Amino acid sequence: MQIASSAAVSGPLLETLAEFRYELRRFLHFSESAAREAGLEPQQHQLLLQVAGAPAGTAITIAYAAERLGLKHNSAVELVDRCGREGLIVRAVDAADKRRAILRITRKGNQVLARLTHDHARELNERAPLLVRTLKRVEAHTTANPGNRA
Repeated sequence: MQIASSAAVSGPLLETLAEFRYELRRFLHFSESAAREAGLEPQQHQLLLQVAGAPAGTAITIAYAAERLGLKHNSAVELVDRCGREGLIVRAVDAADKRRAILRITRKGNQVLARLTHDHARELNERAPLLVRTLKRVEAHTTANPGNRA
């Protein structure tokens, strides 16, 4: 068995990517913990965020939610059902297409999401300088080495 040399992909770019991934993971861990402390599963929080944060005029359907969350349609249906049972989301028949349901966040869902949103904004504000610094280092590397896909 041949072991790949780490010399091909090493140095400042690799260190920067590792640091960026670490900081992303720390934020994701914070987000998951905050959702659980608010009485939600992390995917429920993500669904509420996508429904409430969709651009104006967007038809917020289960297909839309599945795409935004990276879920299969049936998994998104289960998540919407779970949120519906907990009073966080409601479905309304689409006036333009009666076959579709439009998702709307409830008052309860908005209240939970508001608390989580403020906490997330505060956390991102604290992490932003390091995240921006590492992104700029990645950009500098790729600008200096345009043919290097590593």
